[in-house]
Amino acid sequence: MFHLGWFLGQGFGIQPWRGQFDGSAVHDWSKPDWYRDLTSSLERGGYDFVFIEDTAVVEDTYKGSSEFSLSRGAFAPKNDPLPLVPLMTQHSKHIGVINTMSTIQYAPFTAARLMLTLDHLTEGRAGINVVTSVTHRVAQNFGYDEHLEHDERYRMAEEWMEVVTKLWDSWEPDAYVGDQETPMLVDHTKVHRIDHEGKYFKVRGPMSTQPGPQGRPVVGQAGNSIPGRELAAQYADTMLALGHNAEQMKAFREDMHARLIAHGRKPGDLKVMFLVTPQLGESDEHARQRDRERQAASETDEAIEHALWGMTYASGGVVDWGQFDLDGPVPDLIGNGEQSSMRKLLEGSEGKTLREAIKTQRQINDLGLVGSPDTVAAKMGELMDEVGGDGFLIWQPTNLNRRFIAEYTDGLSPALRKRGLIRDGFDDVTFRENLLAF
Repeated sequence: MFHLGWFLGQGFGIQPWRGQFDGSAVHDWSKPDWYRDLTSSLERGGYDFVFIEDTAVVEDTYKGSSEFSLSRGAFAPKNDPLPLVPLMTQHSKHIGVINTMSTIQYAPFTAARLMLTLDHLTEGRAGINVVTSVTHRVAQNFGYDEHLEHDERYRMAEEWMEVVTKLWDSWEPDAYVGDQETPMLVDHTKVHRIDHEGKYFKVRGPMSTQPGPQGRPVVGQAGNSIPGRELAAQYADTMLALGHNAEQMKAFREDMHARLIAHGRKPGDLKVMFLVTPQLGESDEHARQRDRERQAASETDEAIEHALWGMTYASGGVVDWGQFDLDGPVPDLIGNGEQSSMRKLLEGSEGKTLREAIKTQRQINDLGLVGSPDTVAAKMGELMDEVGGDGFLIWQPTNLNRRFIAEYTDGLSPALRKRGLIRDGFDDVTFRENLLAF
């Protein structure tokens, strides 16, 4: 069996809002009902978790203006996902919710306390995706003149996670006594200061509340660069991974296993979830037709502009991709942002114009997952057999409405279950225990 997760790539922000089946998303995106429906549907479909992206920026590097960001709803407006997490879990019993927190936006003590609070409120279903933020514009919202250099911000993130982990561990598991007769609420001899003093953070501790049902929340990681992999190998329970074919996916997973062992952990301690964008249809031909329509939509002038905007953001706001001639060569510019994502975008662009590269390149590959639910389920099983595990993180950036979600939860999931590829229920345990169950 393998695991399934859902990547909410627009975060608690504007979801698709102009399509025929998008309902009232243009007005209701900031209300909780759609997200509750998503979570309960995914739980029904056997998904282990929802992984929520977040950014705190109105991006205005592209063409020197925020016009595209705000007129198209590109990462703005967007609400903070933390208050949404317990609302999402209200209409479900088992599925986990991983929200994103940035190491430059949250002090370690604040983050550690918020996450333990969420773990209590969700009864053991909270997770944290640790990110370093991408652009100068985000950094400038939190007191920086410009963002730290890529590798330095990961060094900062390592210390951030070290502090957060110390705070989560500052209460021994049996510190909370709850004895009304003695009386003794908490045994003070089992609650410890951490007295951390490092390059980036100075924190006394201890944590001001006891561990949640999981002990500590599930930790996720999304960076695929070498520093990102190292951070995941040290601390993460699951990670988002990119791969354009089975060979790349297998090599990535094997690399992560070697890094886990080097940090004194077991390969099974981390679930590597590969980001994919399958295309389902009522039949294989219907799916192929929908995929052709999806590809054609990605080649329109508006879609190309959106891609240029996305590349500007992924560069860390260092490179304005709107300045280049679409019919000229592709500039070899990575920037200071999502470096692994930018390398994937530029992979194989040699000899192509910028327009051709955008039309032919997908950052997230469908990996041949195009067809009826039965066909896609069979291909997913074959891929996982070749890669060795651990699962898929499904992302649908353009068609995320209730109708589309049902295709996965009520179409693909039964086909996967028929083959014994995904869970057919949950034990009454925490998110981490479900994630590490196989």
